[in-house]
Amino acid sequence: MSNLSARRHMSSIEQAAIVMLSMDDATAAGVLKHFSREEIVAISQAMARLSNVKQPMVAEVVGRFFEDFREQSGIKGASRNYLNGMLAQALGSDITRSLLDGIYGEEIRAKMSKMEWIDPKQFAAMIAKEHAQMQAVFLAFLPPAMAAEVLESMPETRQDELLFRIANLNEVNSDVIRELEQLIDRSISVLTNQGSQVRGVKQAADIMNRFKGNRDQMFELLRAHDNQLVSQIEDEMYDFFILSRQTEEVLLALLEAIPMEEWVVALKGAEPELVRAIQAAMPKRQRQQMDSISRRQGPVPMSRVEQVRKDIMAVVREMAADGDVTLQLFREQTVE
Repeated sequence: MSNLSARRHMSSIEQAAIVMLSMDDATAAGVLKHFSREEIVAISQAMARLSNVKQPMVAEVVGRFFEDFREQSGIKGASRNYLNGMLAQALGSDITRSLLDGIYGEEIRAKMSKMEWIDPKQFAAMIAKEHAQMQAVFLAFLPPAMAAEVLESMPETRQDELLFRIANLNEVNSDVIRELEQLIDRSISVLTNQGSQVRGVKQAADIMNRFKGNRDQMFELLRAHDNQLVSQIEDEMYDFFILSRQTEEVLLALLEAIPMEEWVVALKGAEPELVRAIQAAMPKRQRQQMDSISRRQGPVPMSRVEQVRKDIMAVVREMAADGDVTLQLFREQTVE
């Protein structure tokens, strides 16, 4: 007899007895307090009569119980730790992990994915009035790259606190999950009624970075529509930060083509990841030369820094167009 047909032959009292036997004594006693005298007697008798119940049957009954839990929220405040300990007795660790992942994570992430291309500043504004812990949970369920951009759009004085809270998240209980779902639903409702700021130029640039067809031809066709828009897309594609993901061979070619004085200016205030990548490609002598020039120059106006970065990227684009270097315009995912 299959598990499903076997379950159909079990009464609701017998199924309740299986769920109760999956709990520890104290928890089961707490649940029984909420039954009537007749129900307590019936469930106790069923618990005493049960024998030779196989794990697949237990998994089927308890799984159905948690399907009802998801629909009706019949259990209040059950943490993932609590449910993990209770269910592991009945289902084993592997089945329990799969079941709880389904209850506590996938639906949230599916909703989050619908908002993946919303402007980070708009996300930050939507959660600005939420408690810091809820903001941290919200960020924890976003794809990491997007979470980083939203975090950067939050006030600088709050960023370290939010990251600290995210790092300390181990579990999210059912009450917080419900609050998070409500926050997501409210956000979707706001976006539906007011519209969302989609980063169209950025999205187009990311698409072109991955486009395997004739990009030159595609850009020519786009220029026929709007030449200025093409310039904006190209600027997004050739952001200064992409140099942090180039190979040592490419970086060495760029270091030879661009004067050291320009690198010193361009790297002032740059992201540490980019500075490390450039310096790692330099011979020791060049690093010493860079340090010496930097000490002589002192502070540099930000407008000067931005202009030098644009000049460097113009050279980079020209070298790429001539085939002197092969650029990686986006960070590819890697697998072990």
